[in-house]
Amino acid sequence: MSYSRIAALIDALPMPVLLVGADDRVLAANPAVKDILGAYVLGQHFITAIRQPSVVAAIGEVRSSGAARHAEYMGRDGARDTRYRVSVAPAEADIVLTFEDQTATQEAGQMRRDFVANVSHELRTPLTALLGFIETLGGAARDDAVARDRFLGIMSREATRMTRLVDDLLSLSRVEEDERLRPKDQVDLETLLSSVIKGLEPQAQSADVTVTLDVQSQMGPITGDAGQLAQVFTNLIENAIKYGASGKAVTVSLLPPQMNTRLRSEAVEVTVTDQGDGIESHHIARLTERFYRVDNHRSREVGGTGLGLAIVKHIVNRHRGRLVIESSLGKGTKVSVFLPLS
Repeated sequence: MSYSRIAALIDALPMPVLLVGADDRVLAANPAVKDILGAYVLGQHFITAIRQPSVVAAIGEVRSSGAARHAEYMGRDGARDTRYRVSVAPAEADIVLTFEDQTATQEAGQMRRDFVANVSHELRTPLTALLGFIETLGGAARDDAVARDRFLGIMSREATRMTRLVDDLLSLSRVEEDERLRPKDQVDLETLLSSVIKGLEPQAQSADVTVTLDVQSQMGPITGDAGQLAQVFTNLIENAIKYGASGKAVTVSLLPPQMNTRLRSEAVEVTVTDQGDGIESHHIARLTERFYRVDNHRSREVGGTGLGLAIVKHIVNRHRGRLVIESSLGKGTKVSVFLPLS
């Protein structure tokens, strides 16, 4: 078979493939491998074309032993690191290299490791506190009524925090499981928002925050999951109450439907605006990451688990909507949820 025929066959393959000839120069390279190594690899010596010691060494071993080898190729795609498993196999006098993209698998593995580490850390702190207080109550403070009451109050708060964390973990798992399934129920947003605000009145009063609903559009029901949307707005309004300034207002606005170019359909907008300290711009892009906190100490102090906005993001995604967070220091925070009407 001619090399032109071989090159045509390699070009038709979706997997990145490189053919190194007997003279150690690149005989054929399909478009997929050129995206990794560069557009001008044809005719180059394989050392110049590949430039990574582990892959170069694998080719040398195949030359000397005649047995297939595997190596790892580390690349870069814009701002993202990429990783490929390279299979190096002899083909008579030539050598065939195939690149298998392992980037997504590696990222998923790293996400799992980070998730387990974060959950372990979040649980370890209250558990350590509980064990310490239990030991103290069983010893030095056994007969100290004042210390006992104080410790029991702290233990109750730590146990409540663990319960909230477990509840949020279960909620996040359910939301991720359902994310591909579009909701089919009809939801009256004005009624739902009024109900959520009513349920948060005790928290608002305790924080000396006034929550008002500003309905700028009378509209019919939209398609959605009432329970999940209530969870979204409960989380957003609760955050505004916790982190908004004491003695000030939180405004929940229901705006009229407008064409949203990002969603390619008409969408209704619900905004939650507070008058708190605001958030520095470099934090905003990461706020929906699991366990990401702007202020770890303050978040834990007010009972935050670091999962609320991650849950919000997944629910909004399930509704094929969009979440936008705008904030600047000293000027408060505005969170907008866009929900498509169709």
